[in-house]
Amino acid sequence: MEITDSPAPAIRIRDLVKRYAPTGKSAGKLALDGVSFDVPQGQIFGLLGPNGAGKSTLINTLAGLVMKTSGTVEIWGHDIDRDVRNAKASIGIVPQEIVFDPFFTPAEVLENQAGLYGVPKSLRRTVDLLRAVHLSDKANAYSRSLSGGMKRRLLIAKAMVHAPPVLVLDEPTAGVDVELRRQLWELVGDMNRDGVTVVLTTHYLEEAEELCDRIAIINHGKLIANKPTRELVDMAREKIVVLTLDRTVDVAPQHPAFRKSVISGERQIEIGYDKDAMTAGEVMSLVQGQGYAIVDVSTREADLEDVFVTLTSQPREAA
Repeated sequence: MEITDSPAPAIRIRDLVKRYAPTGKSAGKLALDGVSFDVPQGQIFGLLGPNGAGKSTLINTLAGLVMKTSGTVEIWGHDIDRDVRNAKASIGIVPQEIVFDPFFTPAEVLENQAGLYGVPKSLRRTVDLLRAVHLSDKANAYSRSLSGGMKRRLLIAKAMVHAPPVLVLDEPTAGVDVELRRQLWELVGDMNRDGVTVVLTTHYLEEAEELCDRIAIINHGKLIANKPTRELVDMAREKIVVLTLDRTVDVAPQHPAFRKSVISGERQIEIGYDKDAMTAGEVMSLVQGQGYAIVDVSTREADLEDVFVTLTSQPREAA
């Protein structure tokens, strides 16, 4: 278990456990099993894991929607049990679901949310927030008339009405097209450069690899990785060589040195190998030794997806 050395993390989680009580025929589920990590201030921090890994439970614990079984959680130095008011004031949550009254205008949505947080009218930033999320021209339109991307941006503005130093984005680009995804990440990048610490969950692993400074991975309720993004990607020792052969392949060439060998096209195969143990040239020689001529070759390094699949493919331990 790796804990960052930051003396003042944006979020500090220690030995967090959540076990849901049994209901009817369903046994109680251990959703979080002793999770500990820090979210450093000023970073974009990725929180990844398969469906059912415990990510939503962790986020809902931060939001105050789920009561933890044990452990401690601090947000911007405020314990979520002993200092509830300041802990909640220090974080903004952008849920995956679109949640606001469709009959209010964006301006009204932000004003109402600011009122719920007790922000005095003189300190409300409705105009500035609408400008920041590029919705100034929609300030007085019904929210139900906004496009999907506009609604996502409004949710971000809604989470920022009380100027929290920490922003949590739960699958913010789910179901969003490529252009809207780009716009959202430009917005998030701007907020991060302005000093907001961002926690991101996403199923788009290439997105996490590009955006996040550090990534934690949860699986079966346990923290299984917590490293700077580049270090995490470098954990992959596998390299892929893609070979186009001189004839149709019915069965991919096999060898004990290959980690995998699969057909990826009529005359194309992909072979995975340990880059610390052999070279692409040696892989090609082994294929040629089985009677194939190679017409074309390309290679690629393993990426975050390869690491993620490797780490999360381990079976669940008995609770």
